[in-house]
Amino acid sequence: MRYKCLLVVVGLLALALFDGWAQDAEQAKAERYIKENEAQWAAADSKGDIAAVERILADDFVGVAPDGTFYDKAEEIKNTREDNGNTLYNHANEIKVRFFGDTAVAQGSETWERRAGEPKKGSYVWTDTWVKRKGQWQIVAAEDLLAPESAKKSHW
Repeated sequence: MRYKCLLVVVGLLALALFDGWAQDAEQAKAERYIKENEAQWAAADSKGDIAAVERILADDFVGVAPDGTFYDKAEEIKNTREDNGNTLYNHANEIKVRFFGDTAVAQGSETWERRAGEPKKGSYVWTDTWVKRKGQWQIVAAEDLLAPESAKKSHW
């Protein structure tokens, strides 16, 4: 009897360890996915990559632009389509992701340059909220801030 109890306890411990490892592996996979897709969204304007925007943003997405205006997924797709090569590059820099169940908060920065318009070069710092729905991670909310030159150094 004692032997059976010991086997049950060892089995439960092994199961708990495996479950914890599986959750860690799943979270690491989700973090890689979010970081890769943040970089793809940053680069979408310069590449005209509408497919990336459609995949990354949820249908009920709402963003706040640096000037305080709100925009939705359709407006972001339109802006990406109409950029017409004005963005020379937009590169994601550091990205930090924190998880809260099926929600993740990604915070980071990006550096960009335009052919025309003011400012011609700059950086954004941003916060994006990701939600996992039906097995797929998508951004439901975003806020971008134009970063002053002095704020470009990392604090992480």
